Amino acid sequence: MRFADLRTPFALSLSKGRAEPNPALAEPNPVRAEPVEALVPVRHLSFAILLALAGCSTIQQPLQALRDAVMPAKAASAPAASASAPAKAASAPAPVIARPDPEAPVAPALQRSYDDARRALRAGRMDEAERGFKAIAQANPDLGGPHANLGVIYRQANKLPESAGELEQAVRLNPKQPLYFNQLGITYRQQGQFTKAKDAYERAISLDAGYAAPLLNLGILYDLYLWDVAQAGDLYGRYLALTPGGDATVTKWVADLKNRKQPAAAPAPAAAASRKEKP
Repeated sequence: MRFADLRTPFALSLSKGRAEPNPALAEPNPVRAEPVEALVPVRHLSFAILLALAGCSTIQQPLQALRDAVMPAKAASAPAASASAPAKAASAPAPVIARPDPEAPVAPALQRSYDDARRALRAGRMDEAERGFKAIAQANPDLGGPHANLGVIYRQANKLPESAGELEQAVRLNPKQPLYFNQLGITYRQQGQFTKAKDAYERAISLDAGYAAPLLNLGILYDLYLWDVAQAGDLYGRYLALTPGGDATVTKWVADLKNRKQPAAAPAPAAAASRKEKP
């Protein structure tokens, strides 16, 4: 099966940096779902916690990463390619786009709160993790990460309106974080808001052309929901170009598209079931 958007809810970082990948949960949807991103380094506090949520496996997040997440970004770094092997559906690398002031201090209380929320996520104590992220968000209203993590938590609980609301707040607070837009696109797609999902994925791609997950997710959207074989094939190709190790599953999808006629009817149920978004 393809990567499930819920499969990898990740621990997003507190603020504006980018996160790193971690495994996640698989979406019970019979159709292709966008891949989700994975855990983030401390530099993306809330984001990293989200990742933990997804697969209960988080990445180590150094204090420096936490600092990056808490402080406002000053400059953008060159886009980095991100990809994940088909066997690791829930894992997708997330290059850091904005690099905040590395010397910015991080309050010990904030670090402790983050660590507590992360541990709760990894242990599957979702209610506790939710309370922790809410508290962080209330105490740090300028940080988008906590809202992004809450958005992933709510999506896993099938609370899609709440998920969309939190992720919309995350992108408002951090409009240059492609990872948040990718997650928002996944939630919109699950709500059946395909135009909004397309816009969110395109925004993520525009912010980081080397970020593979939204390319794959947008390809799935065109393939299964918008029925545009040409666009889907192009996006799958761009995703594969950013996947050095290759992706046999997506390569099969490309072959499947070539055997279809355009305009095409909806893909066969078996084909649709294999498509899962990449977090």
